[in-house]
Amino acid sequence: MWTVKLAVPVVAVAMALASCSTEAGDDATSAVATTTPATSTAPSESAADAQQQYPDVVDAELSASGDGFTIAVTLSSPYDTPERYADGWRVMTADGDVLSEHTLGHDHANEQPFTRTSSPFEIPDGVSEIVVEGRDQEFGYGGDTVTVDVPR
Repeated sequence: MWTVKLAVPVVAVAMALASCSTEAGDDATSAVATTTPATSTAPSESAADAQQQYPDVVDAELSASGDGFTIAVTLSSPYDTPERYADGWRVMTADGDVLSEHTLGHDHANEQPFTRTSSPFEIPDGVSEIVVEGRDQEFGYGGDTVTVDVPR
């Protein structure tokens, strides 16, 4: 009898995960030529801290895409609700010059952490690494960042 009780929540969770719709520019896949691993600046503290003001970037994979680059960014946000959620990220040079920004149109409360891929963007020839930073609806940019080597 306990098997039946467990089946209902499992099915409900599976259906909730499957129903997360994507918006234009908010897809999770893209064709890639090369991928570079990321280095995180995340401290050892838990991302579930109730006082956390910003989403954390927990991973990023930068890929050559035609004449530009795409990036798959994994964000974690313990407060993801329709009222407040991680609403984007930006890609910057190590000097803080913004190369690309990506906006998320809805919360990902049933999908934590979550990964989305950006549209192709350009990285100047002299840039050898990029930094990815998350954005919160209420507080703006901040939180743990990830640094990625640019594949050339």
